[in-house]
Amino acid sequence: MADTDELAGPERLSVSSALIDGITVVTVRGEIDHHTADPLRQALTPPDGAAGPRTVADLSGVTFMDSSGINALIAAYQAHGEGGRLRLAGIRPPVLRVLQLVGVDALIPCYPTARQALDA
Repeated sequence: MADTDELAGPERLSVSSALIDGITVVTVRGEIDHHTADPLRQALTPPDGAAGPRTVADLSGVTFMDSSGINALIAAYQAHGEGGRLRLAGIRPPVLRVLQLVGVDALIPCYPTARQALDA
């Protein structure tokens, strides 16, 4: 998989992906809201028919997330199915607090760093 980079919305969300050790790592920077959630959703959704997709979302560059981002994460988790896995990494405290309030951290495993998520 080649690196990709997409900018979206007025906050200029940056979403890039790379294949590391057979795992798709999606690196996200900026604010995730109603105007910028679609590129995140697209980047985290595995291709149709992918067997056992494995994805790490590196959110260390995310400074804000609203319910649109939460919905994108839940949709991506569901798209991975039983044989796949989605991990979140590097979540800043204010964003992590939002994920904890709605219980996303109990649904999708969260790790301090992308390396730890890759090794899990």
